[in-house]
Amino acid sequence: MNKYDYLIVGAGLFGSVFAREATQKGKKCLVIDKRNHIGGNTFSEVVEGINVHKYGPHIFHTSNKQVWEYVSNFAEFNRFTYMPIANFNSDLFNLPFNMNTFNKIWGTITPDEARLKIEEQRAQFKTDAPANLEEQAINLVGTDIYEKLIKGYTQKQWGRPCTELPAFIIKRLPVRFTYDNNYFNDKYQGIPIGGYTKMVERILDGVEVRLGVDYLADRQGLDAFAERVIYTGAIDEFFGYRFGELEYRSLRFESEVLDTDNYQGVAVMNYTGGETPFTRVIEHKHFEFGEFGALGKTVISREFPMPWARGDEPYYPVNDDANNALYEKYRELAASEGHTVFGGRLGEYRYYDMDQVIESALRLVERELV
Repeated sequence: MNKYDYLIVGAGLFGSVFAREATQKGKKCLVIDKRNHIGGNTFSEVVEGINVHKYGPHIFHTSNKQVWEYVSNFAEFNRFTYMPIANFNSDLFNLPFNMNTFNKIWGTITPDEARLKIEEQRAQFKTDAPANLEEQAINLVGTDIYEKLIKGYTQKQWGRPCTELPAFIIKRLPVRFTYDNNYFNDKYQGIPIGGYTKMVERILDGVEVRLGVDYLADRQGLDAFAERVIYTGAIDEFFGYRFGELEYRSLRFESEVLDTDNYQGVAVMNYTGGETPFTRVIEHKHFEFGEFGALGKTVISREFPMPWARGDEPYYPVNDDANNALYEKYRELAASEGHTVFGGRLGEYRYYDMDQVIESALRLVERELV
């Protein structure tokens, strides 16, 4: 006999938000996760009194007022503004690309001077239909910025030449003709005070959670617990890779505690040269403000992009034409699964920011719990 209305596979943001809303609507939910913690990739753990983003930096940003008000029910957000620094062979540049960046590279002062410089550099490459990431990047910011701040970083991130990457990837990168170092254009931005784990704990308050449970290892037995399953894992793995593997990029982190109060003076420093094996260094204490953590200590993490193989954590779907076509086969198969609903970054095989994950979960609530 079924004990729960919903079995939710995955205690990340998607699964947690759905579980919260379903529970409030009178449904009995069980959330399981094969990891030993909640929060998915937003999980933060305390090291030397510092909230460490274990799976890489997560900055909450959105222009969706409904989503901002929703998460604000579970956390107070600080005023953190994401302003990463790019390090190219020990030469430092502001990100996103803005007037500070242009001044450092070319000595330009006015927006018209910067536009003229970009126009000169992209003239011979200008096209209305960039065929790949390299063409798209040069069309946006010219050759100097592409060579110093985009090419090496992007090829490390995706593990292939920029000429073999789709143009749309670089469209996420802001370009501004103002002296504004705020990376995001969104109206709302910040980090939950006390870390993301505390926020997700509050979202899951009153919901039964079991950790260290591998759904796919006992799918039949676990399915019997509930009328419906909300699955947030990789869709190709769910179907036993029936049509083949979808492609992902993974990450490896090397973290260490250092005997200093301040290692690099910024939360995130990107290393854009191709000779540096990691893409960025994260100094976690700079995501928050005030005196905290052990005296004279800081925690840094070096982020290394990696090819994905089974058993690795799939971080980024590679949404090129071939993978998207393969995903469509899985999506059609998923549509025939009357017992299971797929959601989240891995379940839908698409890049989601945190606010988009929450928005998607809330939309599912509206469809499921009318």
